Amino acid sequence: MKACAMTDTGKVRTANQDYVYASIESVGKLPNFFLVADGMGGHQAGDYASRFIVENLVKYMNQAKETKIITLLREGIELANNMLYQESKKKEELNGMGTTLVAAVIEDSVLHIANVGDSRLYLVRNQLLQITKDHSYVEELVSLGQMERGSKDYREKKNIITRAIGTEDKLEIDFFEVDLEPGDYVLMCSDGLSNMLEDAEMEQIICSELKLSEKAEKLITVANDNGGKDNIAVVLIDPQIGREVSL
Repeated sequence: MKACAMTDTGKVRTANQDYVYASIESVGKLPNFFLVADGMGGHQAGDYASRFIVENLVKYMNQAKETKIITLLREGIELANNMLYQESKKKEELNGMGTTLVAAVIEDSVLHIANVGDSRLYLVRNQLLQITKDHSYVEELVSLGQMERGSKDYREKKNIITRAIGTEDKLEIDFFEVDLEPGDYVLMCSDGLSNMLEDAEMEQIICSELKLSEKAEKLITVANDNGGKDNIAVVLIDPQIGREVSL
């Protein structure tokens, strides 16, 4: 397995509120662990929220005794959510902060995913397939047939999210499982990438002959070339299913 994690401030923002984590080695009972968080909140609150949630999730996984992946993800995210919510009430400058989160673990060729907010996980199997569902105002209206994806109203309101970590004491988390196949790649990203590139652009870069790190770098470069209107976070994983090197 190979993985690459990168963030970039972009061309417009002055601070980077995205935070990433990638370990192909075991983290506690997890065989590997990948995270993308996109913080929100004024001053430094967004930076604080994304870093806090990632660091405390990793800390939890290193200490937890549970072995079932979905249980670990659920309990870890719920605990970190509560901790962040309590932090937001302690300091006025942190009030109202929150963060998206997409988390992934690969075990025995199965991809386990947890998601809150509008950061995304894609499976790249010759074409780009979005696995997570955005918890956003516009996507909820699209699912109800009350808004057209890509319309002017959609574009203007697409950054309004309906779920985030740290904004309430209760949290609803989406979980997904995907059976991986030879040749698959996994892309996790903040909306600073997905809003700046068309699916076809991301697909072309990831399916290219570039090295994994070069693919991640090019995704960020193209996002910035297309405007770089937000912070950009990328975690790119090559699970190497069926391509293990025999000794």
